[in-house]
Amino acid sequence: MTNSSTQSHGKTWLYLIVFSTGASVMVIELLGTRLIAPFYGASLYVWSSLISVTMIALAIGYFIGGRWADQAQRTGLSLIIALAALFTLLIPWVTRPVLLATDPLGLRGGAFVSALVLFFPSLTLLGMVGPFAIKLATTQLEGVGTSSGSTYAVSTLGSVVGTILLGFFLFPWVGSRQILVSLGLALFVLAFAVAVYEQKRFGKTIAVLPFTLLAIAGLCVLPKIVGAGHRDFEGRFSILSESESLYGYVRVIEEKGRDLRFLTADASMIGAANISNGVNKLTYQDIVALIPAIKPSIKKALLIGQGAGHMAMTLSDRYGIVTDTLEIDPSVAQAATTYFGFKPNEQAIVGDARYEIRHLTGLYDLIVHDCFTGGSEPAHLLTVETLQQLQSLLAPEGILALNFVAFGQGEGQQALASVSKTVAQVFSNQSLFISEPGEDFNDYIFLAGSQPIDLASQSLNAEQIDWLNKRKFTTDGGNGIVMTDNLNPLEHLQARKSEHYRHVLVDWFGNNLLVR
Repeated sequence: MTNSSTQSHGKTWLYLIVFSTGASVMVIELLGTRLIAPFYGASLYVWSSLISVTMIALAIGYFIGGRWADQAQRTGLSLIIALAALFTLLIPWVTRPVLLATDPLGLRGGAFVSALVLFFPSLTLLGMVGPFAIKLATTQLEGVGTSSGSTYAVSTLGSVVGTILLGFFLFPWVGSRQILVSLGLALFVLAFAVAVYEQKRFGKTIAVLPFTLLAIAGLCVLPKIVGAGHRDFEGRFSILSESESLYGYVRVIEEKGRDLRFLTADASMIGAANISNGVNKLTYQDIVALIPAIKPSIKKALLIGQGAGHMAMTLSDRYGIVTDTLEIDPSVAQAATTYFGFKPNEQAIVGDARYEIRHLTGLYDLIVHDCFTGGSEPAHLLTVETLQQLQSLLAPEGILALNFVAFGQGEGQQALASVSKTVAQVFSNQSLFISEPGEDFNDYIFLAGSQPIDLASQSLNAEQIDWLNKRKFTTDGGNGIVMTDNLNPLEHLQARKSEHYRHVLVDWFGNNLLVR
């Protein structure tokens, strides 16, 4: 084989290596949200933490990789990849203790530090591959520009392919732990191939030895890694179903001792009912369920945020209201049907609300907007523009019912004030109710429309009127911010809520629910 063909063959090998490691970087970064989100939510803080940690790791990896390449005498790439494989395999095993240890740091600090500890080692090592490959691909100084440009282009192309492969194909069908374990094993295979290549190309007879030792270490911890996601609920709870979708980790959990069944998505409780009779146990839904009694003319409704489906079933069974439902997560929709007896009586749409409501036609007498529970805030669903879209779907005397979990006083109250101020930009009248009187942290239900809500309606009995009057609430919108598609600080305003809600769930279920 001629020298030029040998160089060409060697560059092809190097391009395959940087393509594979570039794809691995994006797979690890994207999987990071699925590992952290059940505990910290899939908020902007989590995404910012993961992107920042990835950039820091790659920057340091580029620097160290370049220094190592200059001193390593053209060998050591297999060792770098094998170390990256080992640290990737360790991620599922250490996720639980890391998340629990970072919890006292709060939402922002905890998300960043946990991302740093979990993903920095493997991402740094993968970042070292590029400079090392450039060193190996460069035979003379005048070719360094072409070598470096080609290497980083191929690495970036690998990142694109890894992103598409994970997001379009793997996420819907394979769990994040299984993907990480498979990635770690694939990197070990790549490291072995590189070690053999180094041994043949550069005559280094010990090139395979570091890989072998690391591979043995990886195989020793693999059984513990595979079993890391299975946790005992200490006999109090049982998991009927768990599914990892594109949008979150969905579970159906039973507590037979209290006759309760729960539907959770990441760090949010989105449904609760008695096991014995299926009766809804979320009080705020009882408030919304009285709206048709206040306004008997309601015939057609839209529920955004289907959850377990209790609200839609109440509107249909109690009042005969035709109800369309809209749920973003197909795993939630399936769990509602299988474990909570939900049966749609009209359209059951699965998709993102901002996209889907643009394609709805006809007028609704009632729209229930129920997407703001305990975990991450879908801020794009609570802007002036979104509310205007919903207003266009309402009949002239229609009502929008918006459920919002927040603090009513002190730190965090500005979020509630901002919702009130934003609603007021679109609707001329609004009334506000709370789920549990006397509690600061609460479900706050806004009823908005072109006319005020009449609690003296003849359709309500005295007991119902008294029950609703006890739940009337007022908030000062003076310090609120009108939220728009251009400016929407909702996640920032709700940081205290997210932290508090997570602790409420931990107190109820224990750490086993939120940490896989």
